[in-house]
Amino acid sequence: MTVKDGLSSSVVETIAGFTAGIVTTLCLHPLDLIKTRLQVDRSSSSRVGGSLRVVREIFHDEGGLVAFYRGLTPNIIGNSSSWALYFLFYGNVKDMILYWRSRRASDGGRQQRELLTSSDYFIASGSAGILTSVLTNPIWVIKTRMLATGLKSPGAYTSFTTGAKQIIRSEGISGFYRGLTPSLFGVSHGALQFMAYEKLKLYRTQPQSEGEGERELNNLDFFVISSISKIFAGSITYPYQVLRSRLQTYDAHLAYRGLRDAIAQIWAKEGLAGFYKGLGPNLFRVLPSTWVTFLVYENTRAYLPKVA
Repeated sequence: MTVKDGLSSSVVETIAGFTAGIVTTLCLHPLDLIKTRLQVDRSSSSRVGGSLRVVREIFHDEGGLVAFYRGLTPNIIGNSSSWALYFLFYGNVKDMILYWRSRRASDGGRQQRELLTSSDYFIASGSAGILTSVLTNPIWVIKTRMLATGLKSPGAYTSFTTGAKQIIRSEGISGFYRGLTPSLFGVSHGALQFMAYEKLKLYRTQPQSEGEGERELNNLDFFVISSISKIFAGSITYPYQVLRSRLQTYDAHLAYRGLRDAIAQIWAKEGLAGFYKGLGPNLFRVLPSTWVTFLVYENTRAYLPKVA
């Protein structure tokens, strides 16, 4: 681990991830709410204009613009802590792999980052994702339930702490870990995304001609690279998000006997399209979310050592 102006790389990664999570959530929470409402909709098919229907219902029935920020607190807590933990674990696992590889590398003069392969990035991001999912799943259960219902709905949580107390009373500790299995499947999304992101970054920093140094990436580079990596990962792994949302709703234990039953019911009643409900607003949301997250993360990372 290196120390720059008093800040270790672990601290830099944690603060950068934490900041990125807060900024992203504040900017894009309403889209997350709309996506969640569509994901937990159990009607037989995806309807054209479903997003607009949800927007109208929220605005007219739940209190206007302020209703689009229901569940903001658990979303901020969840996103900020998730990104902080994710980048912390990700950086440390990469360092462990680098240390292990550097001790065994025959060419001691090779740059450390050249020792990391695509599989190394996949393992590092996958490990970080698993640890983060286990630690933050309770937050996401409360967040999903708050976003899935209006404030005036029967049994709706009025706040983050109220939700936590109700889960403890009615479901016990296990209630906080509903939907964890599909969340762990979803780790593959982050692993694929970061694998692509890191390899694209390495490709873009390569010298254009002999004698040139490495290119320094700018915001446009981060914008393009994060977009490509997100689309690549998202096109493969989206169905797990639908399954996770279905299993985290208030009455999931009444509707589904478990993950297999949820898959079977969605397939039987809604077909393949059922696994892609909310994909439209999700795509509309995840790209801006990805841009904000990675631009804030990379810029915060670059800035922090200078102010320490």
